[in-house]
Amino acid sequence: MQAVKMYTTMVCPFCVRAKALLKQRGVEAIDEIRVDLNPQERATMMAITGRRTVPQIFIGETYVGGCDDLVALDQRGQLTPLLAAN
Repeated sequence: MQAVKMYTTMVCPFCVRAKALLKQRGVEAIDEIRVDLNPQERATMMAITGRRTVPQIFIGETYVGGCDDLVALDQRGQLTPLLAAN
C-alpha cells in the first residue's frame, strides 16, 4: 500500500472525515503533519500545493488535494487503485 501523508490541524472536521475514509479503504498509517503546531509546515504545504486549507493529502508521490478531492476520487473508483499502486 502506498504511503499517505496529510497536512492537518487538530480541530478540522474535514481532516477527520478524510482520515475516516482512508481507514475505511484499508490505510493503517497516515503521516500527519500538524500545521497548527508548526507554522513553518503550513508555509511548506502552501509552497507545495498552492493551498492554505487543510487537509492536503498525498498518496505516494501523487497530490490528491483536500477532503472533497479525496471523496471525489473515491466516488470515481480511483482511490483504492491509487492506494494499491506501487
